[in-house]
Amino acid sequence: MFPAADAAGRKAALDDNRRAIDEAHALDAQCLVLVAGGLPAGSKDIADARLQVRDGIAQVLPYARQAGVPLAIEPLHPMYAADRACINTLAQALDLCDVLDPGREGGIGVAVDVYHLWWDPQLETQIARAGRDRIHAFHICDWLIPTRDLLNDRGMMGDGVIDIRRIRGWVERAGYSGLHEVEIFSELDWWQRDPDEVLSVCKERHARCC
Repeated sequence: MFPAADAAGRKAALDDNRRAIDEAHALDAQCLVLVAGGLPAGSKDIADARLQVRDGIAQVLPYARQAGVPLAIEPLHPMYAADRACINTLAQALDLCDVLDPGREGGIGVAVDVYHLWWDPQLETQIARAGRDRIHAFHICDWLIPTRDLLNDRGMMGDGVIDIRRIRGWVERAGYSGLHEVEIFSELDWWQRDPDEVLSVCKERHARCC
């Protein structure tokens, strides 16, 4: 998370991201997903927060490229704009990529998370715009009705309203062939179950609903 209220906070955020790049390199990770951060404490200036995100990624991108770790900006649902991520649409994330990497040299792209992006009327167009070289990660789960907790009540694939198979088709037509990361924050349900059961259901639902 890059935005901070002062220079010391911004420096600490950059140092933290460089450590994360080192860890991703050690793990030979597919990419490092960036949850960019929201408003600094006491701020109401979301435009400035977005500028801080741009400038922060610009400062760590050369380090990531040297380490061979692609960075993936993850746009989060607008409900998280204040506290977790002021980058909220795939178009915003791709605009950042175009500013930071205008020649499409690589090393910077996006994470497509169906939970955060399924509602976006421009999603198909923006996934096509991203293409093979910009899509670094694909996250799947489902959106429940009702949602009892905005962070920790995600659904298992097939239990909610997201057309995951359609979005997967768009992602794969754009050229993505990497991992599908099942990301279910579920304090009230799946985190209460036996892990072997959760894994078994994940496998079955992935085959049936994705």
